[in-house]
Amino acid sequence: MAAVTRSCRPWGSLLGLLGLVSAAAAAWDLASLRCNLGAFCECDFRPDLPGLECDLAQHLAGQHLAKALVVKALKAFVRDPAPTKPLVLSLHGWTGTGKSYVSSLLAHYLFQGGLRSPRVHHFSPVIHFPHPSHIERYKKDLKSWVQGNLTACGRSLFLFDEMDKMPPGLMEVLRPFLGSSWVVYGTNYRKAIFIFISNTGGEQINQVALEAWRSRRDREELLLQELEPVISRAVLDNPHHGFSHSGIMEERLLDAVVPFLPLQRHHVRHCVLNELAQLGLEPRDEVVQAVLDSTTFFPEDEQLFSSNGCKTVASRISFFL
Repeated sequence: MAAVTRSCRPWGSLLGLLGLVSAAAAAWDLASLRCNLGAFCECDFRPDLPGLECDLAQHLAGQHLAKALVVKALKAFVRDPAPTKPLVLSLHGWTGTGKSYVSSLLAHYLFQGGLRSPRVHHFSPVIHFPHPSHIERYKKDLKSWVQGNLTACGRSLFLFDEMDKMPPGLMEVLRPFLGSSWVVYGTNYRKAIFIFISNTGGEQINQVALEAWRSRRDREELLLQELEPVISRAVLDNPHHGFSHSGIMEERLLDAVVPFLPLQRHHVRHCVLNELAQLGLEPRDEVVQAVLDSTTFFPEDEQLFSSNGCKTVASRISFFL
Protein backbone atom coordinates (compact mmCIF):
# COMPACT_ATOMS: atom_id res chain seq x y z
CA MET A 1 0.00 0.00 0.00
CA ALA A 2 1.09 3.59 -0.50
CA ALA A 3 1.97 6.22 2.03
CA VAL A 4 -0.67 8.18 3.89
CA THR A 5 1.68 10.91 5.01
CA ARG A 6 5.08 10.81 3.36
CA SER A 7 6.97 8.40 1.16
CA CYS A 8 9.90 6.54 2.74
CA ARG A 9 11.50 6.09 -0.67
CA PRO A 10 10.19 6.71 -4.21
CA TRP A 11 8.95 3.55 -5.88
CA GLY A 12 6.36 2.28 -8.30
CA SER A 13 3.00 0.65 -7.73
CA LEU A 14 2.61 -2.45 -5.59
CA LEU A 15 1.36 -4.36 -8.62
CA GLY A 16 4.69 -3.72 -10.30
CA LEU A 17 6.58 -4.87 -7.22
CA LEU A 18 4.70 -8.14 -7.08
CA GLY A 19 5.68 -9.26 -10.60
CA LEU A 20 7.58 -12.56 -11.02
CA VAL A 21 11.29 -12.39 -11.75
CA SER A 22 14.29 -14.65 -12.11
CA ALA A 23 17.97 -14.76 -13.19
CA ALA A 24 21.40 -14.65 -11.61
CA ALA A 25 24.11 -12.69 -9.78
CA ALA A 26 24.80 -10.69 -6.57
CA ALA A 27 27.76 -10.46 -4.23
CA TRP A 28 28.61 -7.59 -1.96
CA ASP A 29 31.05 -5.68 0.22
CA LEU A 30 29.25 -4.24 3.27
CA ALA A 31 32.17 -2.04 4.18
CA SER A 32 32.10 -0.06 0.95
CA LEU A 33 29.22 -1.20 -1.29
CA ARG A 34 31.38 0.04 -4.14
CA CYS A 35 30.70 -0.92 -7.76
CA ASN A 36 33.93 -1.85 -9.45
CA LEU A 37 35.18 -4.22 -12.10
CA GLY A 38 36.30 -6.72 -9.50
CA ALA A 39 32.89 -6.96 -7.87
CA PHE A 40 30.36 -5.96 -10.51
CA CYS A 41 27.50 -7.99 -9.05
CA GLU A 42 27.80 -6.06 -5.77
CA CYS A 43 26.29 -3.00 -7.39
CA ASP A 44 22.67 -4.14 -7.17
CA PHE A 45 22.78 -4.97 -3.46
CA ARG A 46 21.89 -1.65 -1.79
CA PRO A 47 20.36 -2.40 1.62
CA ASP A 48 18.30 0.50 2.96
CA LEU A 49 17.19 -0.67 6.38
CA PRO A 50 16.00 2.76 7.60
CA GLY A 51 13.79 2.95 4.51
CA LEU A 52 12.43 -0.52 5.20
CA GLU A 53 11.66 0.35 8.81
CA CYS A 54 9.93 3.54 7.73
CA ASP A 55 7.79 1.75 5.14
CA LEU A 56 6.81 -1.01 7.54
CA ALA A 57 5.93 1.50 10.24
CA GLN A 58 3.74 3.57 7.93
CA HIS A 59 2.08 0.99 5.74
CA LEU A 60 1.97 -2.45 7.36
CA ALA A 61 -1.19 -2.41 9.46
CA GLY A 62 -1.56 -4.42 12.67
CA GLN A 63 1.62 -6.50 12.50
CA HIS A 64 3.83 -5.56 15.45
CA LEU A 65 5.43 -9.00 15.63
CA ALA A 66 6.20 -9.24 11.91
CA LYS A 67 7.73 -5.77 11.86
CA ALA A 68 9.96 -6.44 14.85
CA LEU A 69 11.07 -9.91 13.76
CA VAL A 70 11.86 -9.01 10.15
CA VAL A 71 13.77 -5.84 11.01
CA LYS A 72 15.76 -7.49 13.79
CA ALA A 73 16.70 -10.48 11.64
CA LEU A 74 17.71 -8.35 8.67
CA LYS A 75 19.78 -5.91 10.71
CA ALA A 76 21.80 -8.68 12.29
CA PHE A 77 22.26 -10.49 8.99
CA VAL A 78 23.12 -7.53 6.75
CA ARG A 79 25.57 -6.06 9.26
CA ASP A 80 27.47 -9.34 9.62
CA PRO A 81 30.32 -9.38 7.07
CA ALA A 82 30.66 -13.17 7.40
CA PRO A 83 27.36 -14.86 8.37
CA THR A 84 27.66 -18.53 9.26
CA LYS A 85 24.43 -19.47 7.46
CA PRO A 86 21.90 -17.89 5.12
CA LEU A 87 18.95 -15.98 6.54
CA VAL A 88 15.84 -18.18 6.42
CA LEU A 89 12.43 -16.69 7.24
CA SER A 90 9.02 -18.37 7.11
CA LEU A 91 6.02 -16.01 6.93
CA HIS A 92 2.66 -17.36 8.13
CA GLY A 93 -0.83 -15.93 8.38
CA TRP A 94 -4.32 -15.43 7.00
CA THR A 95 -4.82 -14.17 3.47
CA GLY A 96 -4.41 -10.44 2.95
CA THR A 97 -2.47 -9.78 6.14
CA GLY A 98 0.71 -8.50 4.46
CA LYS A 99 2.99 -11.48 3.81
CA SER A 100 3.51 -10.84 0.09
CA TYR A 101 3.69 -7.12 0.74
CA VAL A 102 6.53 -7.58 3.22
CA SER A 103 8.42 -9.88 0.86
CA SER A 104 8.14 -7.27 -1.91
CA LEU A 105 9.44 -4.59 0.47
CA LEU A 106 12.43 -6.75 1.35
CA ALA A 107 13.34 -7.09 -2.30
CA HIS A 108 12.80 -3.38 -2.85
CA TYR A 109 14.92 -2.19 0.07
CA LEU A 110 17.71 -4.74 -0.35
CA PHE A 111 18.22 -4.70 -4.10
CA GLN A 112 18.31 -1.74 -6.45
CA GLY A 113 16.03 -3.48 -8.94
CA GLY A 114 13.57 -4.75 -6.33
CA LEU A 115 11.62 -7.78 -7.50
CA ARG A 116 12.95 -7.16 -11.01
CA SER A 117 16.54 -7.53 -9.88
CA PRO A 118 18.35 -10.50 -11.46
CA ARG A 119 19.45 -11.35 -7.91
CA VAL A 120 15.85 -11.93 -6.75
CA HIS A 121 14.21 -15.27 -7.59
CA HIS A 122 10.48 -15.74 -7.05
CA PHE A 123 8.93 -19.22 -7.19
CA SER A 124 5.21 -20.00 -7.40
CA PRO A 125 3.93 -23.60 -7.26
CA VAL A 126 1.18 -22.86 -9.76
CA ILE A 127 3.61 -21.43 -12.29
CA HIS A 128 6.85 -23.31 -11.67
CA PHE A 129 5.78 -26.63 -10.13
CA PRO A 130 2.22 -27.31 -11.36
CA HIS A 131 2.40 -31.10 -11.76
CA PRO A 132 3.14 -33.20 -8.64
CA SER A 133 3.95 -36.18 -10.86
CA HIS A 134 7.01 -34.28 -12.12
CA ILE A 135 8.49 -33.93 -8.64
CA GLU A 136 11.83 -35.56 -9.46
CA ARG A 137 12.39 -33.25 -12.42
CA TYR A 138 11.41 -30.24 -10.29
CA LYS A 139 13.91 -31.29 -7.62
CA LYS A 140 16.71 -31.48 -10.13
CA ASP A 141 15.80 -28.17 -11.74
CA LEU A 142 15.39 -26.32 -8.44
CA LYS A 143 18.68 -27.57 -7.05
CA SER A 144 20.45 -26.62 -10.27
CA TRP A 145 18.84 -23.16 -10.30
CA VAL A 146 19.73 -22.33 -6.70
CA GLN A 147 23.23 -23.72 -6.97
CA GLY A 148 23.90 -21.99 -10.28
CA ASN A 149 22.72 -18.60 -9.09
CA LEU A 150 24.55 -18.79 -5.79
CA THR A 151 27.71 -19.74 -7.67
CA ALA A 152 27.24 -16.64 -9.84
CA CYS A 153 26.43 -14.41 -6.90
CA GLY A 154 26.20 -15.39 -3.25
CA ARG A 155 24.12 -12.37 -2.24
CA SER A 156 20.77 -13.49 -3.68
CA LEU A 157 17.16 -13.56 -2.47
CA PHE A 158 14.91 -16.59 -3.03
CA LEU A 159 11.15 -16.18 -2.46
CA PHE A 160 8.91 -19.24 -2.28
CA ASP A 161 5.23 -18.30 -2.42
CA GLU A 162 2.19 -20.42 -1.48
CA MET A 163 4.13 -23.07 0.39
CA ASP A 164 0.77 -24.72 1.11
CA LYS A 165 0.65 -25.73 -2.56
CA MET A 166 4.26 -26.77 -3.06
CA PRO A 167 4.71 -30.45 -3.94
CA PRO A 168 5.70 -32.24 -0.69
CA GLY A 169 9.33 -33.29 -0.80
CA LEU A 170 10.45 -30.61 -3.25
CA MET A 171 11.98 -28.40 -0.57
CA GLU A 172 14.20 -31.28 0.52
CA VAL A 173 16.74 -30.21 -2.10
CA LEU A 174 17.13 -26.85 -0.33
CA ARG A 175 18.09 -28.35 3.01
CA PRO A 176 21.86 -28.45 2.31
CA PHE A 177 21.77 -24.76 1.38
CA LEU A 178 20.02 -23.61 4.56
CA GLY A 179 22.35 -24.88 7.25
CA SER A 180 25.59 -23.64 8.78
CA SER A 181 28.11 -25.51 6.63
CA TRP A 182 30.65 -23.28 4.95
CA VAL A 183 30.46 -24.68 1.44
CA VAL A 184 27.87 -26.81 -0.39
CA TYR A 185 28.54 -28.32 -3.81
CA GLY A 186 31.57 -26.01 -4.05
CA THR A 187 29.39 -22.93 -3.51
CA ASN A 188 29.57 -20.34 -0.72
CA TYR A 189 25.89 -19.69 0.00
CA ARG A 190 26.01 -18.10 3.47
CA LYS A 191 25.01 -14.61 2.30
CA ALA A 192 21.79 -15.73 0.62
CA ILE A 193 18.29 -15.03 1.93
CA PHE A 194 15.44 -17.55 1.69
CA ILE A 195 11.84 -16.50 2.39
CA PHE A 196 8.92 -18.94 2.52
CA ILE A 197 5.32 -17.66 2.45
CA SER A 198 2.41 -19.73 3.71
CA ASN A 199 -1.22 -19.51 4.86
CA THR A 200 -0.65 -22.57 7.04
CA GLY A 201 -0.98 -21.64 10.70
CA GLY A 202 -3.34 -18.78 9.83
CA GLU A 203 -6.34 -20.38 11.55
CA GLN A 204 -4.28 -21.07 14.66
CA ILE A 205 -2.96 -17.48 14.72
CA ASN A 206 -6.51 -16.20 14.34
CA GLN A 207 -7.68 -18.32 17.26
CA VAL A 208 -4.92 -17.06 19.55
CA ALA A 209 -5.74 -13.47 18.56
CA LEU A 210 -9.45 -14.05 19.14
CA GLU A 211 -8.88 -15.54 22.57
CA ALA A 212 -6.67 -12.58 23.47
CA TRP A 213 -9.42 -10.17 22.38
CA ARG A 214 -12.03 -12.05 24.38
CA SER A 215 -9.72 -11.83 27.40
CA ARG A 216 -9.48 -8.07 26.86
CA ARG A 217 -5.79 -8.30 26.04
CA ASP A 218 -4.34 -5.77 23.62
CA ARG A 219 -3.13 -7.48 20.44
CA GLU A 220 0.26 -5.76 20.88
CA GLU A 221 0.66 -7.86 24.02
CA LEU A 222 0.73 -11.06 21.98
CA LEU A 223 4.16 -12.67 22.05
CA LEU A 224 6.01 -14.83 19.55
CA GLN A 225 6.26 -17.53 22.23
CA GLU A 226 2.48 -17.90 22.12
CA LEU A 227 2.28 -18.23 18.35
CA GLU A 228 5.41 -20.03 17.16
CA PRO A 229 4.53 -23.43 18.69
CA VAL A 230 1.02 -23.51 17.20
CA ILE A 231 2.33 -22.45 13.78
CA SER A 232 5.06 -25.08 13.82
CA ARG A 233 2.58 -27.76 14.83
CA ALA A 234 0.18 -26.74 12.07
CA VAL A 235 2.98 -27.04 9.50
CA LEU A 236 4.25 -30.38 10.79
CA ASP A 237 0.71 -31.78 10.92
CA ASN A 238 -0.01 -30.76 7.31
CA PRO A 239 1.17 -33.48 4.90
CA HIS A 240 0.50 -31.18 1.94
CA HIS A 241 2.73 -28.33 3.10
CA GLY A 242 5.94 -27.72 1.19
CA PHE A 243 8.04 -28.37 4.30
CA SER A 244 6.59 -31.87 4.58
CA HIS A 245 9.26 -34.56 4.11
CA SER A 246 11.95 -31.89 3.81
CA GLY A 247 13.55 -31.96 7.27
CA ILE A 248 13.76 -28.15 7.27
CA MET A 249 11.65 -27.61 10.37
CA GLU A 250 12.79 -30.75 12.13
CA GLU A 251 16.42 -29.66 11.80
CA ARG A 252 15.55 -26.13 12.95
CA LEU A 253 16.90 -24.47 9.82
CA LEU A 254 14.45 -21.56 10.05
CA ASP A 255 15.89 -18.45 11.66
CA ALA A 256 12.45 -17.04 12.38
CA VAL A 257 8.82 -18.08 12.09
CA VAL A 258 7.04 -14.78 11.41
CA PRO A 259 3.33 -14.64 12.35
CA PHE A 260 0.90 -12.23 10.67
CA LEU A 261 -2.15 -11.43 12.79
CA PRO A 262 -5.70 -11.16 11.42
CA LEU A 263 -6.78 -7.60 10.58
CA GLN A 264 -9.55 -5.75 12.37
CA ARG A 265 -11.82 -3.04 11.03
CA HIS A 266 -9.47 -0.15 11.85
CA HIS A 267 -6.63 -1.95 10.09
CA VAL A 268 -8.72 -2.30 6.93
CA ARG A 269 -9.55 1.39 7.19
CA HIS A 270 -5.81 2.09 7.29
CA CYS A 271 -5.38 0.07 4.09
CA VAL A 272 -8.19 1.98 2.38
CA LEU A 273 -6.58 5.31 3.23
CA ASN A 274 -3.23 4.04 1.97
CA GLU A 275 -4.75 2.92 -1.30
CA LEU A 276 -6.53 6.24 -1.82
CA ALA A 277 -3.20 8.00 -1.29
CA GLN A 278 -1.60 5.63 -3.82
CA LEU A 279 -4.22 6.78 -6.32
CA GLY A 280 -3.46 10.39 -5.52
CA LEU A 281 -6.90 10.93 -3.97
CA GLU A 282 -7.88 12.73 -0.80
CA PRO A 283 -9.52 10.62 1.94
CA ARG A 284 -13.24 10.33 1.31
CA ASP A 285 -15.32 9.15 4.25
CA GLU A 286 -18.09 7.75 2.05
CA VAL A 287 -15.63 5.59 0.09
CA VAL A 288 -13.88 4.37 3.24
CA GLN A 289 -17.19 3.46 4.84
CA ALA A 290 -18.48 1.77 1.69
CA VAL A 291 -15.40 -0.45 1.51
CA LEU A 292 -15.70 -1.36 5.19
CA ASP A 293 -19.43 -2.11 4.83
CA SER A 294 -18.72 -4.42 1.88
CA THR A 295 -16.02 -6.33 3.73
CA THR A 296 -16.89 -9.61 5.42
CA PHE A 297 -15.78 -10.03 9.02
CA PHE A 298 -15.62 -13.08 11.27
CA PRO A 299 -16.42 -14.82 13.62
CA GLU A 300 -20.14 -14.52 13.01
CA ASP A 301 -20.91 -13.25 16.52
CA GLU A 302 -18.02 -10.82 17.08
CA GLN A 303 -17.49 -9.66 13.45
CA LEU A 304 -13.92 -8.91 14.47
CA PHE A 305 -11.48 -9.94 11.72
CA SER A 306 -11.55 -9.28 7.98
CA SER A 307 -12.06 -12.50 6.00
CA ASN A 308 -9.67 -11.33 3.28
CA GLY A 309 -7.51 -8.94 5.25
CA CYS A 310 -6.70 -6.05 2.94
CA LYS A 311 -6.42 -8.25 -0.15
CA THR A 312 -9.52 -6.89 -1.94
CA VAL A 313 -9.27 -3.27 -0.82
CA ALA A 314 -7.94 -1.94 -4.14
CA SER A 315 -10.66 -3.57 -6.23
CA ARG A 316 -13.38 -2.48 -3.82
CA ILE A 317 -12.21 1.12 -3.90
CA SER A 318 -12.40 1.24 -7.69
CA PHE A 319 -15.98 0.00 -7.45
CA PHE A 320 -17.05 2.77 -5.07
CA LEU A 321 -15.23 5.72 -6.65
